[in-house]
Amino acid sequence: MENQSIKTIILGLIFTIATVVSFAQVPDEVILSLKTGNASTLSDYFNDNIELVVLEKDDVYSKDQAKQIVANFFSTNTAQRFAIIHQGGKEGARYAIGNLTTQSGVYRVYFLLKEKGSQVYIHQLRIEKQ
Repeated sequence: MENQSIKTIILGLIFTIATVVSFAQVPDEVILSLKTGNASTLSDYFNDNIELVVLEKDDVYSKDQAKQIVANFFSTNTAQRFAIIHQGGKEGARYAIGNLTTQSGVYRVYFLLKEKGSQVYIHQLRIEKQ
């Protein structure tokens, strides 16, 4: 009887941890696009309107405008590496903070992802000089 209770508790903990990890996960394509400086792939995840901060640019932009701003950033700051240093979230929203290393320096990247149905969209993206 006691052995069964322990198994039930362990299974419950595993399920809880798996659920929390799945809510906190950032899509691999988002991470890869930041690592490689691929604004086109990254913009596939942009919401229709996105709060964007890229150096001196700071506003709410349409998906196409934001794609162009990020593409301009990557054209002058060739990406070399990206690593997430912290991430979290809850049901329906996730965030991540990372360091983007480029040939011109290191930048702090923050993004907020929200779910619409089964799709995940970047609602906010910040790229700031560290």
